[in-house]
Amino acid sequence: MNAFQMAQEQFDSVASLINLDSGVAEILRWPAREYRFQIPIKMENGSVKVLFGYRVQHNDARGPSKGGIRFHPSETLDTIRALAMWMTWKCAVADIPLGGGKGGVAVDSATLSVIEKERLCRGWIDQIWKNIGPRQDIPAPDVGTTPQMMGWMMDEYCKLTGQYAPGVITGKPVGAGGSKGRTEATGYGVVYTLRETLKFLGIDPVKTTAAIQGFGNVAQYAASGFIDFLGGKVICVSCWDRDDHSAYTFSKDSGIDPRFLQSITDIYGSIDKSKAKEAGYKIEPAEAWISKDVDILIPAALEGQINEDSIEQISDRVKIVAEGANGPTTPEADKVLEGNNVFVIPDFLCNAGGVTVSYFEGVQNDMNFYWTREETLNRLDEKMTSAFASVLKVSEEQKVSMRSAAYMVAIDSVVNAMQFRGRL
Repeated sequence: MNAFQMAQEQFDSVASLINLDSGVAEILRWPAREYRFQIPIKMENGSVKVLFGYRVQHNDARGPSKGGIRFHPSETLDTIRALAMWMTWKCAVADIPLGGGKGGVAVDSATLSVIEKERLCRGWIDQIWKNIGPRQDIPAPDVGTTPQMMGWMMDEYCKLTGQYAPGVITGKPVGAGGSKGRTEATGYGVVYTLRETLKFLGIDPVKTTAAIQGFGNVAQYAASGFIDFLGGKVICVSCWDRDDHSAYTFSKDSGIDPRFLQSITDIYGSIDKSKAKEAGYKIEPAEAWISKDVDILIPAALEGQINEDSIEQISDRVKIVAEGANGPTTPEADKVLEGNNVFVIPDFLCNAGGVTVSYFEGVQNDMNFYWTREETLNRLDEKMTSAFASVLKVSEEQKVSMRSAAYMVAIDSVVNAMQFRGRL
């Protein structure tokens, strides 16, 4: 099952549960618009490489489409369709006035020089600029892209339109229209929802341990936030190694130091193995993270990582799965977790911190007035706490899982907006 089939299956199950009109369901299970385009890039050796870019706009009933741009070698149209659909639900459950979109290029950006990366970013905008904009569709960084890349994209859009429009892209560098607090927003959002979950379950966070898959932006700040804010211990992180194209788990029984690991990690989340070994870290196989005897699992890498095969490795001790990644749990694995009474914080609630602060960034761009980091993170905490409470309320009232409840909240919000606008 690919990512888009998984997204549709999740939606279909809840649409059936709430008796959603079949015509409305058919609208929402498919993107409203899809774009595929060539991006010819002149490489530094003088050759021309043709890459293919994508942009999918799933639904804009609640506001402009919103979603990141992925540069990843395994990117496909179906992956981007799924991510765009999840963005619709994410914005709705977080109660921010945006719809869902996603974009990407099938490329490993780590293999490109700085000049080639800039040419790719500007080329992506050259092909799609007429179909995006602050009131139309607002891209942002995702896997394989960085704030600097967003700065190049924003600059290219401004050149083509002849106006300064920082709100066309979010996740930009601070000082170029970016928001303080955006870098840590997604990871901290994971921690805020974890805090509320532990309160609800009556578990002392100081006594908890966690295992994390991934060590990119989301995982790094989820790890440091879990330790700093909740007093818990992170046993391990698992990440991709770009030198030998394999993944490894870096662990310490006494608990990892996320800031040290950050200091030996490249911009794509790849940890320096030799330096980690010198510091006393065990380097284990990629899948070791999921079998750790911990209270909390935080998948914060790519989709489909907790599946019908890997779920058998999960310890009986695990009480919570906090989905920092998009779509990390397949429907088959989801049923097993539910049957084992594992509390799952669904992805489009758990990792909504990034898009929430992206929305804040757009607001600041419109005002041309910028908040402090503390103001931004306080607003984020309020939003995430409120979103968690609304989903938990539906979960308890309807006696459904948190994932189904999150879908119920999101679908209801989107359908209401479609009705108010006369689209139904």
